[in-house]
Amino acid sequence: MNETVQKLLAPSKGILAADGTNGIVKRFEAVGLTFTPELDKKYKELLFKTNGLENYISGVILNDANIKAGLGEILKRKGIEVGIKVDGGLEIFNDTDEQITKGLEDLAERLVDYKRLGAVFTKWRAVYKISDIYPSDGLIEESLSRMAVYAKMVQDCGLVPIVEPEVLLEGNHTNTRCEEITTKVVKRLFEVSREKNVDLSSLILKASMVIPGNKSGVIVMPLEVSNSTLRTLQNSVPSEVQGIVFLSGGQTADSATFNLNEITKLNLGKKFGSWDLTFSFERALQEGVLSAWVGKDENILKAQEVFLDRLQKVCLARQGEL
Repeated sequence: MNETVQKLLAPSKGILAADGTNGIVKRFEAVGLTFTPELDKKYKELLFKTNGLENYISGVILNDANIKAGLGEILKRKGIEVGIKVDGGLEIFNDTDEQITKGLEDLAERLVDYKRLGAVFTKWRAVYKISDIYPSDGLIEESLSRMAVYAKMVQDCGLVPIVEPEVLLEGNHTNTRCEEITTKVVKRLFEVSREKNVDLSSLILKASMVIPGNKSGVIVMPLEVSNSTLRTLQNSVPSEVQGIVFLSGGQTADSATFNLNEITKLNLGKKFGSWDLTFSFERALQEGVLSAWVGKDENILKAQEVFLDRLQKVCLARQGEL
């Protein structure tokens, strides 16, 4: 597992999240395409067969349909680590406006199957809505308990878990409130994980950047995002954790890229923590690719050029060199 962690955190590279379901359907529709499993496979092949992908991407997170369609084989031939989203999505928590992640019931069996299909790491996402009353302590405790159980089960199977406690961008909360909640959630995640005997050195944290709500009307500069994000991690992530990958979480591609650049610049010399910092973006890496492709074979090379351009920028940002 430690070897897999090191490969995923390779210098100048990051992780491509390609596991989206609802989001990818909407993005297809936005460019006039009707989502089908066949068209999705074609699109993922476009991404994964991009010449030189392995120079920028250390691992790719697939979904159930993609790994069963054999797309992991393309990645393995390029020396890219194969990952799989294993949570079962969200359900309503205690008849409230909050949502909790499901999927533990048959996880053990699915892990065996995914390992057979070539997966070496996994991902489990939970979400936390910020308002005057949310997230509730009850949700935080139950959600993080499930996440820690997941991580232990994955490690027992010999795979590396990525834990993703996403603090949602939606809302009118301030930057200060976002920092408060993110610190609380991430700190408690690792407390619960210790209680359940999870090996913190053999997991990766997929973290939200600290940003005010998208309805707050507040615009923050990358330097402020980097300061509040690194302060949050310093106050919540134990030194045993080897690496943190950032999600883009609804930011534009440029915003996510510039914020990542400032975070990595500010943490040069690992001033805030000993962990390696990189990215695990989905939409922020793929923005513009679908528009360039629009389902036409003759547009594949053009779409791959758009993809490569963004990969190059994000990988420079991962090194604080943009």
